[in-house]
Amino acid sequence: MSEISAVVFGSVNYDLIAKTEVFPLDGESVIGQNFYTSAGGKGGNQAVALAQLGVETYMVCRIGDDYYGEELLTSLQTFGVDVSMVGIEKDMNSGIAHISVNDSGQNKIIIVRGANGTCSDVEINKIISKLDTTADALLLQMELPLELSLKAAQYSQKVKKLVVMDPAPAGIIPLEAYKYFDYLIPNETEAETLVGHPVQTKNQISNAARTLLDRGVKEGVIIKLGEKGAYYINNVESGFIEAKKVKAVDTVAAGDAFNAGFTAYLLKGNSFVESVAMGVTIGSLAVTKSGAQESMPTLEEVDSFLNTTK
Repeated sequence: MSEISAVVFGSVNYDLIAKTEVFPLDGESVIGQNFYTSAGGKGGNQAVALAQLGVETYMVCRIGDDYYGEELLTSLQTFGVDVSMVGIEKDMNSGIAHISVNDSGQNKIIIVRGANGTCSDVEINKIISKLDTTADALLLQMELPLELSLKAAQYSQKVKKLVVMDPAPAGIIPLEAYKYFDYLIPNETEAETLVGHPVQTKNQISNAARTLLDRGVKEGVIIKLGEKGAYYINNVESGFIEAKKVKAVDTVAAGDAFNAGFTAYLLKGNSFVESVAMGVTIGSLAVTKSGAQESMPTLEEVDSFLNTTK
């Protein structure tokens, strides 16, 4: 068993993915190139990514009692995630994500929460039990009701366990809630929603990160910049880390890979900046494969990539 462990409280969705040369305009139909399915959801993706990187990972979520729920559970188990705290909601569909991916690897996603939206204090009690015993960190996103995630974050900080928040999909976080996060990791779009101004130029990116840090984030803010890498800031240092060039197949779950990579390497004792760099690397590797959970790189793949790009 791994010496480090984490709880992921988040969504699991069954992804329905269509590849197309270009995205359709409003009212337009286009002919797609390919269609495939994949187990996904931001929570499920991050849990698989952590497990692939050698972290003992516990998934807390709900699925429906349908075909998709069975497939989601099987996928998590296949990748080594502990599913003992996954709840099954009767007579409810599991979460679904309808995803389009264009030729440049960019994606557009529609999420139907399904059973994810039925999470309650039952899940909070499960999280508390694990934080009180073995878990070193709690990973959160915004595909579940925010008030529940904030309850979990507040307790995690109370017992001095790491809290990593991915504010995706883009939404507003109450100003008084930022103090419950050790690390906040939005992408450019999510950061723009949070700060209320464009986040495109280097100055805008650094200003947005500083604004978010000043709202009370405990340890640091990272803004994911896709193929451009990431910007990081804490109370001591800040800067940009460039991503190594890779051939993008699709960007589905790249941000989830980044978050898990950053967290895994931080838990393993690496510095803040070193862990950001590993997040960039692991996010880059994820875009070289199709799908969501199956695109999460293993430790061996990470080591091989680093050895060939020195």
